[in-house]
Amino acid sequence: MTQLSVLDLSPITADGCAGDSLRNTLDLAQHVEQWGYNRYWLAEHHNMSGIASAATAVVIGHVAAGTKTIRVGAGGVMLPNHAPLVIAEQFGTLEALFPGRIDLGLGRAPGSDQATAYALRRNLHADADQFPQDVVELMNYFGEPEPGQRIHAFPGSGLNVPIWILGSSLFGAQLAASLGLPYAFASHFAPGQMLEAIELYRQRFRPSAQLDKPYVMLGYNVFAADSDAQGEYLSSSMQHTFVNLRKGNPGKLQPPVDNYLQTLAPSEQMMLQQVMSCSAIGSPATVARKMQEFIALTQADELMITSQIYSHPARLRSYEILAGLREQLA
Repeated sequence: MTQLSVLDLSPITADGCAGDSLRNTLDLAQHVEQWGYNRYWLAEHHNMSGIASAATAVVIGHVAAGTKTIRVGAGGVMLPNHAPLVIAEQFGTLEALFPGRIDLGLGRAPGSDQATAYALRRNLHADADQFPQDVVELMNYFGEPEPGQRIHAFPGSGLNVPIWILGSSLFGAQLAASLGLPYAFASHFAPGQMLEAIELYRQRFRPSAQLDKPYVMLGYNVFAADSDAQGEYLSSSMQHTFVNLRKGNPGKLQPPVDNYLQTLAPSEQMMLQQVMSCSAIGSPATVARKMQEFIALTQADELMITSQIYSHPARLRSYEILAGLREQLA
């Protein structure tokens, strides 16, 4: 059976604040834990007024402290923004506090614009080749200490926090395969190379101490409601977000509107059709059918479900509907 998990961007709504969003994040995590979801991930973004999870490790601690069994982690930490030792210490601390429940997904994008990346004090002259070295360095901090090793992560050393590689291109697929790590593809917003990346990862995978066979997780948007029309209505908030991002005008999550697509230019409609092609929108029957088709196409081991829905009760209801469809997705 394909596992179902949750990716939460802690959206800040037009009428809300970060505190509201973080409280809603914990409430959602507590509900999906009861509904049988496998893991709950949060993502690192910076300088974005509509996302409250910038201090990702802090929010993970908030969620893990308020739940009991669900795995909690980063989907992901943008490693170029940080020294590997700092991330090892942060996630070693989380693992020490919540043993056996912490995941660490790593991405190589900055999760921000260039000016913000500079403000984060990252090395702007580093190239993509540095990311694999940083991943290996981070993995070593979580391993058992080697003779003569001078630098250790305390907490972190010997805790073997599970590491995932995140990506939206072939680069991440190749790296995950060569290191024998699980691979999460960002198909919920960048599906273009999904099938090619999955195939490459599975073909080139080399077993490791962490994983003996390929494991693929795919991002997927779900807007489940009592009817197709209601699902389409709820999805308009996310559609509005993508349009604003493409215009270079990110902001808070906007309220849903009826017939939003009809207000857009044909080019914007085509953009949304491509960006949100990995989505199930509508009634329980529609959502089940779309997800069955997606799972059959990709043979994904796990789907990381994101639902950027303006109303918190409606977002809870969407995840509850999906939980009730789990047996149909086997």
